[in-house]
Amino acid sequence: MNKTKKGQLFVVSTPIGNMSDFSQRAIDCLKSANIVACEDTRRTGLLFSRLGFKKKLFSYHNFNELKRTPAIIENLNNGNDVALVSDAGTPGISDPAYRVVRAAVEAGFDVIPVPGPSAVLASLVVSGLPPDRFVFEGFLPPKGAKRLKRIEAMADEQRTIILFESPHKILLLLENILSILGDREISVSREITKLHEETIRGNVSIVLEKMIAAKPRGEYTVVIRGREKRKGK
Repeated sequence: MNKTKKGQLFVVSTPIGNMSDFSQRAIDCLKSANIVACEDTRRTGLLFSRLGFKKKLFSYHNFNELKRTPAIIENLNNGNDVALVSDAGTPGISDPAYRVVRAAVEAGFDVIPVPGPSAVLASLVVSGLPPDRFVFEGFLPPKGAKRLKRIEAMADEQRTIILFESPHKILLLLENILSILGDREISVSREITKLHEETIRGNVSIVLEKMIAAKPRGEYTVVIRGREKRKGK
């Protein structure tokens, strides 16, 4: 007697800008999956349209993850393969993929990564800062004491620090870093793999001065040198 086929959850990375970064394995996986769970069905639908195919899309984002996770697990139970994608890049990095991955693991399903583009790693390797040990902070709280406390908590971090920031808060972030962490060496990347890709490197004060002169555009990834190890410590 054949055992009932168990569905598999594929965590699929998609381009963060340049479509040439889409691996053939990722494309094949998305084509063969029974269901694709995504943050924005319109955005993912447009992506598939550019690739020349259509799929059944299932919305899964920050506002419905609690309700949608059981439905994804039910599909896996029914033998359906589910591909999980984010709006861009690697799922699970500053998006809700963690919850469904955790649920699938606990339910005994195979969870298979299909690696690809990541703004975190791309910005780190071009920063010129030590990549051997790093910590990812994601997006900081939008405002207030919580935001400042998160930055203050980085003061003694010796690993390279990576975080995301929006264009309308990037200058404030650099000012906060300068006042709380000091004039450290940083690297600020925007529009990675896109037409207007840019990386600015230097001490915070220098980078801030350059960015004030130009209106911030696009999403930013900021890489900060960790605190230097004190002598005798």
